[in-house]
Amino acid sequence: MVDNITLGDTIIEWLGHDTFLINFKGKKIVIDPFRISKPFKADYILITHSHYDHCSLEDISKLVGPNTKIICPADCMSKINKIANVNINIIEPNSQLNTEDFSVETIPAYNVNKEFHKRINNWLGYVIDLNGIRIYHAGDTDLIPEMKNLKNITIALLPVGGTYTMNAEEAAEAVRIINPEMAIPMHYGTIVGTIQDAQKFKNLVGDKAIILNKKSN
Repeated sequence: MVDNITLGDTIIEWLGHDTFLINFKGKKIVIDPFRISKPFKADYILITHSHYDHCSLEDISKLVGPNTKIICPADCMSKINKIANVNINIIEPNSQLNTEDFSVETIPAYNVNKEFHKRINNWLGYVIDLNGIRIYHAGDTDLIPEMKNLKNITIALLPVGGTYTMNAEEAAEAVRIINPEMAIPMHYGTIVGTIQDAQKFKNLVGDKAIILNKKSN
């Protein structure tokens, strides 16, 4: 287990559950903030879908400053609009958005054999391109056919907890399909899933898998 992944100007830290903090050239990018204990100002917040543990108004409020940009699917907008003067960019699956600092591509995130995350909801996984470092955050998803379209992924952030998403075995199969340089398990240790799921994932994937220590924020 390691505290972070550092690749040039990019530092990736896991804050628990599906929450990641990416520092890129001094910019702070936060994905799915949940249970943030120490508020700070984020430059960008990316939300995968509207469930309370991914689109948490309480936690988003802890991170929003006057220049924060939020990227999210449409069904998050009514909740986030409760924050005054917030800058929201609505995005759909299979889209691309260029910010001042990086580009974002979206792919669908959905269940194939359960009803928690329906494809019709247009919920998201993100591919964030940071000067060629391509980070795929899968969101809450099962193993889906669209993963075959992902190319040149540097780091894949994949749920392993099961019940609502892929389990460790399915996430390991996703690694085989996507073929990232590195793979980091998520969506365990808070609501569902345990460290044992992350360790099973690593055992299946091998050296390509890296388990991050949860950063105390």
